[in-house]
Amino acid sequence: MASNQSVSQSAGTVSPLLARFDAPFIFRSGKSIPGFELMYEAYGTLNADKSNAVLVCHALNASHHVAGIDANGDEGWWDNMVGPGKPLDTNRFYVIGVNNLGGCFGSTGPKHANPQTGKPYGADFPVVTVEDWVNAQALLADQLGIDCFAAVMGGSLGAMQALQWAIAYPKRVRHALVIASTPKLSAQNIAFNEVARQAIITDPEFHGGHYYEHGVVPANGLRVARMVGHITYLSDDVMGERFGRELRDGLQYGYGAEFQIESYLRHQGEKFSGYFDANTYLLITKALDYFDPAAAHDGNLAKALAPARGVGFLVVSFTTDWRFSPAKSREIVDALTANRTNVSYAEIDAPHGHDEFLLTDPRYHALARTYYERVWNSIGSRT
Repeated sequence: MASNQSVSQSAGTVSPLLARFDAPFIFRSGKSIPGFELMYEAYGTLNADKSNAVLVCHALNASHHVAGIDANGDEGWWDNMVGPGKPLDTNRFYVIGVNNLGGCFGSTGPKHANPQTGKPYGADFPVVTVEDWVNAQALLADQLGIDCFAAVMGGSLGAMQALQWAIAYPKRVRHALVIASTPKLSAQNIAFNEVARQAIITDPEFHGGHYYEHGVVPANGLRVARMVGHITYLSDDVMGERFGRELRDGLQYGYGAEFQIESYLRHQGEKFSGYFDANTYLLITKALDYFDPAAAHDGNLAKALAPARGVGFLVVSFTTDWRFSPAKSREIVDALTANRTNVSYAEIDAPHGHDEFLLTDPRYHALARTYYERVWNSIGSRT
C-alpha cells in the first residue's frame, strides 16, 4: 500500500538487510539445506548492551517490511504499530522484522537456486514449520549479538512464532505479545487451508511446483487461494456493512462479478497473484497446520508452555475474529495461568474480524503502548 504519510511520521525510509548463514540448516522434518539467507529490516537504535531489541514476526502474506517506507514508496505492513512515538516506539526500541525462511521476499525459499542442481528449489524446498522459523530467527539474533529480546511480538501466524520463542528459548525473550492467535488450528481452519492449496496445486500452470522452469505462474490458483483466505479474515458484519448485496450494474444473469463483494474478492486475488509465490503459500499454510506445541505433551498445553514460566505475556483477542476466536486465546491464557506465568489478557470488542490486529483500534493500540511501557521499564535501567 502506498504511503499517505510523511517520512517524518514513520520509521523513515528503510532499506532491507541480508544475513548469510553458511552452515547447513536442518529442518524439523529432517531435511536440510546447505546454508541460507534471511532478509530483514531494522528500525531504531540498538543500545550498548543490546537489551532493547524487539522481534516482530510476520503472518502469512507479510514480510520483513514491518514499518517505514521502502524504496517503492510502500508503507510497512504494521506501520501503524511500529515507529517513533507509536505503541512499539522506535525511539526506545530496536525493532527487527524478518522475512521467514521459505519466504518470497528475499529470504532463501522455493524461488532460490538449489546449489545441488543450479535450478530453483521449487517443490523440493523442505517443508517448514513454526519451529524452523524460530530456530532460524535465533541464528539471526546470534549473528547480531542479541542474547535476549526485550520482546517478541506477532499477530496470527506471527503470534504462533512469539509463543514458540517463549517455549524454545525462554532465556532469550523477556516478553511475548501474542495477538489474535491460537495454540493450534481447528479442523475448519485446516480445511480452509487445504481448499486454498488445492486451488494452487490443481492449476495447470503449477507443474508440480516447478513452474519457474516453464516461465509461468499458477496465477488462477493463487487468486482463488487468496479469495478463500480473505473471506476468513473479515467478519460477516463488516462484509455486510461494506458490501451487503450491492450490485455493480444491476443483475446480468451470468457469472461475472455482479455483486460488489465478488468484485472485491477478485481484485484481492488478482493483486495477490502478482506478488506472492505459490510454493511459499503452500509452505506457510502447512506451517500453520502443523503448529501444535501441546501434541508432544498428550494435548496438555500447560505442560507445553511450562518452559515459558519466566516470560511475561500479553495475549489479545478480538470478539469478531471467528478464524482465531477469543476462546482459543483463552486456552493460551488458562495454560499460562495454570503455570503461574505472568500474563495479561484483553478481549477487545471490535468489528473487523481477524484483520483487526492490523488496524488502528484505539483501545488495542493503547493496550500495546501500555504493555511496551512495562517492557521499557524492565530494561530502562540498563540503557
